[in-house]
Amino acid sequence: MDLGLKGRRALITGGTKGIGRSCAEIFADEGADVAICARNADEVEATVETLKAKGVNAFGRAVDVADKAALEGWVADAGGALGGIDMIVANVSALAVEDDEAAWEAGFAVDMMHSVRMVNAAMPHLESSDAASITLISSVSGREIDFTGPAYGAFKAALVHYAQGLAMKLADKNIRANTVSPGNTYFDGGIWQSIEQNIPDLFAEALGLNPTGRMAGPDEIARGVVFLASPASSFTTGTNLVIDGALTKGVQL
Repeated sequence: MDLGLKGRRALITGGTKGIGRSCAEIFADEGADVAICARNADEVEATVETLKAKGVNAFGRAVDVADKAALEGWVADAGGALGGIDMIVANVSALAVEDDEAAWEAGFAVDMMHSVRMVNAAMPHLESSDAASITLISSVSGREIDFTGPAYGAFKAALVHYAQGLAMKLADKNIRANTVSPGNTYFDGGIWQSIEQNIPDLFAEALGLNPTGRMAGPDEIARGVVFLASPASSFTTGTNLVIDGALTKGVQL
């Protein structure tokens, strides 16, 4: 299937590892120009070179997405470097799973407000695109009460609500908005690898909840994200795509 991504322009936060990195590489493999950001400058630079080696234009910068000015500056400069923006993927999470006030503050600043600010900053470019899309990365923890703290699940649920509202509001501008809710996703340097190494009992408990007997790889999530963001999914908006290997038990009607 041709996803219609050749020559398109995609922005991804948290694009140097995990789901974000896999999204960036798939976009590039499909011929899209890509801009990424992440906190580590060396990892951003290395990822940009990998993307450019695929024959596309790539742009990157070290950014703390909780910093409003830095995030908005990256979006503006990325749009300039790529010659516009067709698709944005708000992927970064604070992963604040504790049950304390600090988790609420981090989840609001990173998960919620970075998504809102990215959308707002990119909007002038999206309004000029004939295939604009917004994709926010939520989580299955936004659908069900699980062993994560209350702040993490609450903000992930809020992202789904926010995207649904965007879908309704922006439909007449031909700008689509969707969310993807991954299940447990394992990759080098990720939270589940850290839990496996440092809290093995929790890792074993979480793994035991997965009916497939394993966690997802980041590419398995990213393929759904890229499809949903692409022109090939042109009539899909206001949808929350759950990719969890049947982990969650709730019926999504």
